[in-house]
Amino acid sequence: MSAALAAGARAEAPAASNNLAAFGFTKLLVVDLERSAAFYKAVCGLEEARRIDAEIGGRKLTEIIFQPAAPGAATFVLLAFVGAEKPAADEVILGFRTPDLDAFLARTREAGGSIHQEPHTLAEMKLRVAFVKDLEGHLIEVVQPL
Repeated sequence: MSAALAAGARAEAPAASNNLAAFGFTKLLVVDLERSAAFYKAVCGLEEARRIDAEIGGRKLTEIIFQPAAPGAATFVLLAFVGAEKPAADEVILGFRTPDLDAFLARTREAGGSIHQEPHTLAEMKLRVAFVKDLEGHLIEVVQPL
């Protein structure tokens, strides 16, 4: 099911009829903020929008907020708590769409990431899918529409 969601036609969501909430961003907890930012910039082409130093429950942190990939798309944020030990690498699976899965995998290797599961085709969904890991072991599902 996650591949189907990741392959959705647009990141734009219809207006909520109940106005309760709308998904707007994902924050990925990392230890090495600069190294992680370089990885996502190199592999996914993300562009840094701004940085924020803040606190959550008295814990100091720094965030890097990236530009949304398209109008209406959710925002991706890297967050590092000052002095924190390595967070779990399986707390979330990030999903990225790409027009060229093989090029994405090459960029992953070049940036120091690894291939977790080689590409395979989901014919019924008209997708090629692979899983990679970033520098800290976070799992990323990558889909290419066919």
